[in-house]
Amino acid sequence: MFRQQYGNYNYPHQGGHSTQGVMQPQQPYTGQIYQPTFTPTTPQSVYGSSFEDEPPLLEELGINFDHIWQKTLTVLHPLKIADGSIMNETDLAGPMVFCLAFGATLLLAGKIQFGYVYGISAIGCLGMYCLLNLMSMTGVSFGCVGSVLGYCLLPMIILSSFGVLFSLQGMVGIIITAMIIGWCSFSASKIFISALAMDGQQLLVAYPCALLYGVFALISVF
Repeated sequence: MFRQQYGNYNYPHQGGHSTQGVMQPQQPYTGQIYQPTFTPTTPQSVYGSSFEDEPPLLEELGINFDHIWQKTLTVLHPLKIADGSIMNETDLAGPMVFCLAFGATLLLAGKIQFGYVYGISAIGCLGMYCLLNLMSMTGVSFGCVGSVLGYCLLPMIILSSFGVLFSLQGMVGIIITAMIIGWCSFSASKIFISALAMDGQQLLVAYPCALLYGVFALISVF
């Protein structure tokens, strides 16, 4: 019965030499184990250079304290020759700080005018951007205009600081205010003509700058 159910199967203990049902021996593996055939690349070749060669984070963000200091000195010293290559950069870190400082000094005098400061700054930058692109041959970017006008707001912070301690509505205050407006407009026009090569047009550029800084002076006085 067993042979009828499973067929004629030759067992090893029997005399048959059939290899049916017996697992054949495998050939030995001649490869190299734990030794890959590719050469791994080093992290330095993947990233190009080491981390020491990468620029600082502030420089990648466009914040250069050396250029900020040079621009500030150019504004504080009206007779200093402006470096057009530095002033032509789009740097808004310094102008944002000066706008906040101007609003803070107005706040110390009891005037909450942050909205007016930023609103007038945006409208003034837009107007100067259109005017300078019409007057210059090379053209100028909106960021450059905002950067220059923001840095030249620094003397206006001095005026608003005086307004915290003294009243600017007398004759002395009017004289100081006029001097500060002339200081801001002269510095801004000097930087613009140096960056845009607009020789002989400083008075034409200084007039709209004086109108813009005159509005900031009115906020400081009244």
